[in-house]
Amino acid sequence: TSDRLYFEPLTLEDVLEVTHAEMATGELVGVVVQLGGQTALGLAKGLEAAGIPILGTSPAAIDLAEERGFFSKILDEADLLAPANGTALNVDEALEIAARIGYPVLVRPSFVLGGRGMEIVYESASLKDYFVRIEGQGIVGPTHPLLVDKFLDDAIEIDIDALFDGEQLYVGGVMEHIEEAGIHSGDSSCTLPPITMSQSQINRVREATLAIAKGVGVRGLINVQFALASDVLYVLEANPRASRTVPFVSKALGITLAKAASLVMVGKSIAELINEDHLP
Repeated sequence: TSDRLYFEPLTLEDVLEVTHAEMATGELVGVVVQLGGQTALGLAKGLEAAGIPILGTSPAAIDLAEERGFFSKILDEADLLAPANGTALNVDEALEIAARIGYPVLVRPSFVLGGRGMEIVYESASLKDYFVRIEGQGIVGPTHPLLVDKFLDDAIEIDIDALFDGEQLYVGGVMEHIEEAGIHSGDSSCTLPPITMSQSQINRVREATLAIAKGVGVRGLINVQFALASDVLYVLEANPRASRTVPFVSKALGITLAKAASLVMVGKSIAELINEDHLP
């Protein structure tokens, strides 16, 4: 339970006011941004610039996972695959990318929440119509590129929630989506444990997650979304934070993932947490 609760918007200005109030009553060890979704994660750089310590994964490491060019380099170094992709600032760039990687493509604006504006597009006329429909919404522009990915037909989507302390990976759960890849994870259902995946495929997911966590520099929670198509494993995205599935995994398996993650963020190792019975 919390000693104090603040009912304020999650904006940089409001959060800084809260941190200043806390600092006036005692030492502020730091701020946890991993447990507040994408909105909280987006505050990390601003808080750091204001001199507020960020516990766990650093804002620089968060950028590695969120910036497509940086993240592609991490995947290349780990010998991991991502679907063919590109980023576009306008309809002409999007058409060029789609022609190069081949239809169907999955288009999704960066920096939006809940899969807003995400669509599967099967030909150029539909892609042009997409830009007509989103015009004026402010979700694609000079500072907000459109992500264009090759859509994987008949692929199994996989979610993994894990902890990483800099040395050791602890897998909370590997979940297999019931719907095919391409349905936003917030709108899909999943099974724990996975139903159709073999043990070797699950091991590959674990090894890939470890390589990504090391490459990004995660300290705490990480969620990675994969797609499995014709026994080829693709990395869709990695989030250095708690995902919406953390409460599900925690309750289903009796693991206090959020508490364990918080302890890792303040310097505990996974080995220590296992020895102290915080993790099974």
